Amino acid sequence: MIQRLQTIFLFLVVVGMGITVGTPLWEQADTGSGTGDSWNLTAFMLSNYDAAGEVIQSSSKWYIATLASFAGLLALISIFQYKNRARQMMINMINSLLMVGLVATVFLTTNGINQAISAEVAGAYQIGFWAILASMVCNMLANRFIRKDEALVRSVDRIR
Repeated sequence: MIQRLQTIFLFLVVVGMGITVGTPLWEQADTGSGTGDSWNLTAFMLSNYDAAGEVIQSSSKWYIATLASFAGLLALISIFQYKNRARQMMINMINSLLMVGLVATVFLTTNGINQAISAEVAGAYQIGFWAILASMVCNMLANRFIRKDEALVRSVDRIR
């Protein structure tokens, strides 16, 4: 049934991935070089800004947006697989792996930038990064409730 609790959690995964795509993931405000430049990572672009706020350089990070969009799409597909709970759990497990890969990708990207610019401070993760982690928790909770429904159905079948 589509009105189950796991549907709410899966919808929150979709919302979380939308937040990830639409908001900044990471920001390095002070690189320690004394020039006042800063770095900003979104799901689509990594940009370097000077003290006046103008873009010095930027590079595309389309793969982060692709991973986040695909994770949101998988969660949306999983919502409508309520008739086949085994398939729904499999899709959610694949989605969990995809989101772990997304977190690793963002972390490795930000760590690489910090090493390249020799920053004294690590930078700050923004709302987009934390939305990935919240989506991972919601996906885990959805899987838990799907498993609970499956156990309930099996116990009822045993009674008959």
